[in-house]
Amino acid sequence: MIKGVVVIASVIALLLSGCKDKASQGTVELKRQTISGLTTQVIAPSKVTDFYESTGTVKAKTVSVVSGRVMGVVKSVTVKEGDTVQKGQVLITIDDSDIAHKVQAAQKAVEVAKENRSLIDVTYKRYKNLHDQRAISGQEMDQIETQSKIAELEYQRAKAMLAEVQTLQGFTQIRAPESGVVTAKKVDVGHMAIPGAPFLVIESTGEYHVETHVDEGLLGQLKRGMEVEVSLEALGKTVRGTIKEIVPSVDPQSRTFLVKIAITGPNIKGGVFARVKVPIGAREALLVPEKAVVKRGQLSGVYVVDDKGLITYRLIRQGKRYGNAFEVITGLKTGERVVVEGADMAIDGALLVSEQRGVK
Repeated sequence: MIKGVVVIASVIALLLSGCKDKASQGTVELKRQTISGLTTQVIAPSKVTDFYESTGTVKAKTVSVVSGRVMGVVKSVTVKEGDTVQKGQVLITIDDSDIAHKVQAAQKAVEVAKENRSLIDVTYKRYKNLHDQRAISGQEMDQIETQSKIAELEYQRAKAMLAEVQTLQGFTQIRAPESGVVTAKKVDVGHMAIPGAPFLVIESTGEYHVETHVDEGLLGQLKRGMEVEVSLEALGKTVRGTIKEIVPSVDPQSRTFLVKIAITGPNIKGGVFARVKVPIGAREALLVPEKAVVKRGQLSGVYVVDDKGLITYRLIRQGKRYGNAFEVITGLKTGERVVVEGADMAIDGALLVSEQRGVK
C-alpha cells in the first residue's frame, strides 16, 4: 500500500516538472511586436499661468431700438436684417396724409386767432382813448383788457399747436440714430405704425464687449484694465480683451458678479458665445502635448515608454488646457517618458526599438 502511494507521488512530481518546463519555455518564446520612428519626451513640471474660466455673451457697445412717434400706415421700409446703415439714413417712411390735414387745420386756426386778436386790438385802442377821456368806466376798460389778453393767449396757443403738428411731419421719416447693422426687423410695408412700438434693432459695429458672471471669490482680484483671453468658438478665433467695468454687486442666487470685457477685431458679431480666461496667478503643472493624448471613447490616455522600451497605454485625468498642451492631474509622474509624435502608431505592449527624443 505504501509503495503505491510513493509511485503516485512520483508520477505527479514528474507531471508538474514537465508543466513547469513548458511554462518556462513559453515565457522565453514570447515575442513582442516592435515599433520604431516614434518621438518621446520626458515629462517634467512646467510653470504656467493659472486662470479662472467663465462663459459669457458678446454684445455691441450700442444697441438701438428704433421706434416711431406718430401713428400711420408704413409706406416704405428701405432696409432688411443684416444691412449696414449710416447715422441719419432714412429707414422707414410713414404715411403723413393725416398729419398734413392736421397741419392745414392748425394753420387755419392760427389765421382765425390772429384776425380775432387784431380786431380786439383795434377795440382796445378805442376803449383806451375813451377811458383816458373819462368817457367809459374803469370796469368797461377792465373787460376789454381781459378780452385782449384772452385773444393773445388764443393766438399763442394756435401757434404752438401748429408748431407741434409741423414737428410730427418730421417724425414720419424714421432715421438711423447710429451707424451699425440691422439685427432685427419687426415692421413691413402696410403695417400700422404705433407710437413707441419697436420697428428695428440696430447694433453698432467696431466696438464690442463680453458680459460674463464671475465667482464672488475673485471680487478683490479683478481690476479695470486687466487683460484676459476671450475665445469665440463659433467664429474660430481667440482675441485679447480688457476688463472695462466691474459691477461689484453679488447675485445672492448664483454667488457671482458681472464683469464687462472690451474686445476688438474684424468680423466680430453680437450675441456670440464667448469663453473667458482670467489669469489669477502662476504655479507648476505637469503638461503633455495635445497630440500625445489618445482618446478611447470617453477615456483619455497616453502611451508611456519605460527604460526597456516597453510601450504601455496609461489612462490619465486631464485638467485645463494651456496653449497646445493639457495639464495631467492623475495618471503620470514627473520623469516618465511619453510618446508625443506618432501616438496613432503606438501599440500597447509593443517594444520601441528606435525613437527620437523630444525636447521639453
